[in-house]
Amino acid sequence: MTGTSFYLLCGVWALVMLAIFVQAIRLSYRIEARSRDLTNRSGFPRNAMMFHTVTNTNVARDEETQAMRRRMNRLLLVVLAGFALLWAGVSLVQSAE
Repeated sequence: MTGTSFYLLCGVWALVMLAIFVQAIRLSYRIEARSRDLTNRSGFPRNAMMFHTVTNTNVARDEETQAMRRRMNRLLLVVLAGFALLWAGVSLVQSAE
């Protein structure tokens, strides 16, 4: 694989992973808005409470919110799998050289 195509592939991979992660963050904010214990009442912006939504801590127990949480977990697993595939691909290319 030439250097230019490798960098292009890595750039496209990075954009895809970033887009999927942003979707997971947006879902986390929607889950927080539906969960009474996670709602931001301070008036100041804060980071997404993804750890709470991933582990189902203080998250509303209704079926729609839980479905959103499962979708967010799947998106995060896709990002994790994307990193694993990139690592495996780079390892294979390095071992072939």
